[in-house]
Amino acid sequence: MTIFPPDANLDELRLELSRLRAARGWTYDELAARSGLSRRTLIEIEQGRTIGTLATWHALAHALGAPTGQLLGTLCAGHEPPTPPAT
Repeated sequence: MTIFPPDANLDELRLELSRLRAARGWTYDELAARSGLSRRTLIEIEQGRTIGTLATWHALAHALGAPTGQLLGTLCAGHEPPTPPAT
């Protein structure tokens, strides 16, 4: 029997990006300059039109000074992370 995990909370992930950017008072242009990503990519991520790659989120985490685990941890918002199977 296969047990599928809950869907990742992509809305919470993009909202966390928006919150972190706003908390620093950064424009899209500022975050683009600090992350090496395009302004267009940042807008599309925050507006939910694309999710980006792992490399994209890695660059964003470094630019924002946020641990990658903290940023990507928002994917589990609203549900519990899986527990290891009993041995």
